[in-house]
Amino acid sequence: MTTAFYTHSDCKRHEMGAWHPESPARLEAIEDQLIASGIDRLLDYRDAPAADLTQIARIHSEQAISLVRDHVPPLAEQHSGYYPLDGDTSLNAYSWRAALRAAGAAVAATDAVMGGELDNAFCSIRPPGHHARPTEPMGFCLFNNVAIAARHALTVHGLQRVAIVDFDVHHGNGTEEAFANEPRVLMVSFFQHPFYPYSGAGSAWHSCQNTVNVPVPAYTDGEAVRKLVTEKWLPALHAHRPQMIFISAGFDAHREDEIGQMNLVEADYAWITRQVMAIAGQYAQGRIVSCLEGGYNLSALGRSVVAHLKVLAGLE
Repeated sequence: MTTAFYTHSDCKRHEMGAWHPESPARLEAIEDQLIASGIDRLLDYRDAPAADLTQIARIHSEQAISLVRDHVPPLAEQHSGYYPLDGDTSLNAYSWRAALRAAGAAVAATDAVMGGELDNAFCSIRPPGHHARPTEPMGFCLFNNVAIAARHALTVHGLQRVAIVDFDVHHGNGTEEAFANEPRVLMVSFFQHPFYPYSGAGSAWHSCQNTVNVPVPAYTDGEAVRKLVTEKWLPALHAHRPQMIFISAGFDAHREDEIGQMNLVEADYAWITRQVMAIAGQYAQGRIVSCLEGGYNLSALGRSVVAHLKVLAGLE
């Protein structure tokens, strides 16, 4: 199997302050664990291109785009200048470039997988994306990378059915909003609840027929997650028969990650990945694009990405 690893140095230049958990060290921790595991030699490394505004505008309004583009501090302030978008999310001098590279990685990976160059791809990118709403950035996220890629697959490649699998500890509210009642897109997720962004479990969201949201309480473990995936996700995915699958790969439900309070381990992420690959193999010619979302304990993040990638690359 050919598995690509998309990233770019611009994604390490975006930062929101030394205190912030969504830091450049996240990508460095992943790269270190890839080298330590030896899997780095088996991946097709690719530089992420910058997305163009047409691709981003399929999901985001001009207001959302301009909030990022027009408020980036000048390069002269690269080590001290920040523009706060909300209490959790700020821009530095490189944030616009990083956001374009993150979205561009997801789009380029989609093109390469659809073109048959790759079996699947993992995008080691930041800023993450699944909280970014069509109208505004939110929750560490500037543009919704997975949503942009999924829309690209529908619009440019003419797919009729795609699925988005989100296993971040937080609900992917921006992704759900982007595809609310879009029958060509199925979104399946679990997330800790009640928890930021305090969505996904209320009656307003149940009206969306194309989502399978499974809120779970704090301290939910791998056994419970495997049960809900088997009983709730897999029947919906089989019914939808996706022609391509996108993964919002957040690893902050790991038991060592203090951002959340769930109890998953690397073996759980590997198991989930195998289930997704089986669906992709049955209906989508194996086509998967996975994009990094959360994961803030650096050791757990790196180990979990290695477990995820080993399965994607057919090594386990």
